[in-house]
Amino acid sequence: MDIRDISPDAVVYWQWGPFSLNATIVFTWAVMALLVIGSWLITRRLTSEVKISRWQNFLEMVVSFIRDEIREASQQDPGIYLTFIGTLFLFIGTCNFLTIVPWYEAPTASLSTTAALAICVFIAVPVYGIRKRGLFGYLKLYFQPSIFMFPFNIMGELSRTLALAVRLFGNIMSGSKIVSILLLIVPFLFPVVMQALGLLTGMIQAYIFGILAIVYIASATRAHQQQQATYQQTE
Repeated sequence: MDIRDISPDAVVYWQWGPFSLNATIVFTWAVMALLVIGSWLITRRLTSEVKISRWQNFLEMVVSFIRDEIREASQQDPGIYLTFIGTLFLFIGTCNFLTIVPWYEAPTASLSTTAALAICVFIAVPVYGIRKRGLFGYLKLYFQPSIFMFPFNIMGELSRTLALAVRLFGNIMSGSKIVSILLLIVPFLFPVVMQALGLLTGMIQAYIFGILAIVYIASATRAHQQQQATYQQTE
């Protein structure tokens, strides 16, 4: 199998010395541009009137869905997490949905993209944790339930980051390649069904990535919320 059938990183459109422009970079920027321009077009005419546009209605549905899922997964106010988790979900979901476009290469089928997204979550966990608990309060988590658990807690942080990257990469890459193979060996109808199933799987993977991200972040902040609640009850 050609390496270009495995990762969009190997699809190079332009190269000059050590610098190259591959499909992952091109379509990542294309998706970001689509999201930025689409967001601007939808939000430039927001209104609080009873009659709103279909696009504003769709946007409100998406935001409400993300807020509800964050609240359910974290048991906290979703406002503080909405921007980060919402961006992850919309970016991954859009990347996966656009696989219906001919010649499009999903950036999420590249391990470099999924690793970058997982690293964002890896950084976000201590950022939100320190914001809620303070530096020393957050660092204490690595020494619980005993000081001997410190190396294992560090390994856990690293392993779940790796798992996030590999899970998303494996599911998206394998799904798109299976459809490509079926297009070569079976009639047209079956690959279309598989393509629809691939779209559903892609959106589910975007949802799972976002949920796992908020679960990891909430695990670093929920203890702080519980401590506050206990303190308030004792007053």
